[in-house]
Amino acid sequence: MQDDYGYTFLLLSRILRSIGIIYITLSSSLYLSAIGVKPEIIGIIFLGAIGFSSTLNLALGIIGDRIGYKKVLIFVEILAAIASMLLALSINQTLIFAALIIGGVGGAAGGIRGVFSPGLTALVASNWSEEKERVRRLSFLMSASSLAGIGGSVLLSIRSYISNSVEGYRLLYFLSFALLLASAISLLLVKEVKRPKKTSKVMKKSSMKYISKVIVSNSITGFGLGIAIPLLPLWYKLAFHANSFEIGLIFTISYLTTAIGSLLSNKIMFDPLKVASITRILNGVFLIAMAFSPWLALAAGLYIARGLNAGIGAPNRSAVNVRGVSAEDFGTASSFQGLATRLSQMSSGISGYLLDISYSLPLEIGGLLQAVGGYLYMKLLAISTDRKVDS
Repeated sequence: MQDDYGYTFLLLSRILRSIGIIYITLSSSLYLSAIGVKPEIIGIIFLGAIGFSSTLNLALGIIGDRIGYKKVLIFVEILAAIASMLLALSINQTLIFAALIIGGVGGAAGGIRGVFSPGLTALVASNWSEEKERVRRLSFLMSASSLAGIGGSVLLSIRSYISNSVEGYRLLYFLSFALLLASAISLLLVKEVKRPKKTSKVMKKSSMKYISKVIVSNSITGFGLGIAIPLLPLWYKLAFHANSFEIGLIFTISYLTTAIGSLLSNKIMFDPLKVASITRILNGVFLIAMAFSPWLALAAGLYIARGLNAGIGAPNRSAVNVRGVSAEDFGTASSFQGLATRLSQMSSGISGYLLDISYSLPLEIGGLLQAVGGYLYMKLLAISTDRKVDS
């Protein structure tokens, strides 16, 4: 792959980010539990983290359309690095809560968690205008990110061997700080094409009309993800008495299958919209099946299979999401889409309460909503699939 626009450094940034952010995301609910925070409070903290990142994502997308997406990416990495340093050094619960919120570490701990931050999709869409090339670039980024995410899950697995107390978590948070800082430095070497002049205050009507359909699907899917995914490591612990090594191993293998899925997405010749929709429906089906699993091994196997499926769908979905968006609106459009997903994921605030009622309930409800969202994704965007706006 030709290394234009410093793509290698963008790839390196996502690798470094994935290791650091995946460890924090996976360990945060377990760490909070270890320092005595109740599940319902953990859910509320995740709600705050998602709410903060939603607001930040929208603001940075609009700013990125005007000053460039590279600067936005760097700012987010620095903010996450500061948050991880606070987690490493602080024993004050208020500061710990604040660090998790400002670092944007709440949300899903899936294999592609590390690749995305405000401005990433917009930067790729801006630098590479042809849709198949966008899918190809995104699939490599997601695959590398998923493979690197294994590093984050391995850190969780070996945490107890470093120290079985909370100090083990904190020591590895310092490593996350170093990785996120190195990610920000790598982004300095990424190039960005000259931005088209912004002709609207916020977004063109044509772009808004297209993304409104994406937002409907993303909102329903995001609500389901917020219920099912953020506390998934804690779910494994409560439902199956899994320890941190076992939980880390499950996510390690799932990140590997997600990476494989992202690479396979390059080989699939079907319409990206169909691939994106079907895989999103299947993601929900896998969650529902996990809820009924009587054994840890089966629940783990289903989640690992879900990782493969998610890896196939994500690059296609990211490309389809900007298919009908004007080039000058990439950042704002991506931010509005992300905002809908993140705000709906604030349903994580009720996830802890649902766990108290029944361990299976978050996965049943979350899986059903994700499947419905996938179906609507196809129905709503199919009528626009052949319609292009200026790019």
